[in-house]
Amino acid sequence: MKRWSGTAGFDGRPAPVASSRLTNAIAALLALGALTLCLVVAVTVLSSNISMATLIPA
Repeated sequence: MKRWSGTAGFDGRPAPVASSRLTNAIAALLALGALTLCLVVAVTVLSSNISMATLIPA
């Protein structure tokens, strides 16, 4: 049996799985999600620092 080159394994050309527009949209959504998460963490840390600095009346 003769084995043709590129018929098995990783020797062949890679086929595109998704369009570039879809890839760019997913990358933009991930970046927006990471930015939102950072903002939520920053607001949480700042608000906890402010609440700890205020005096609680007894």
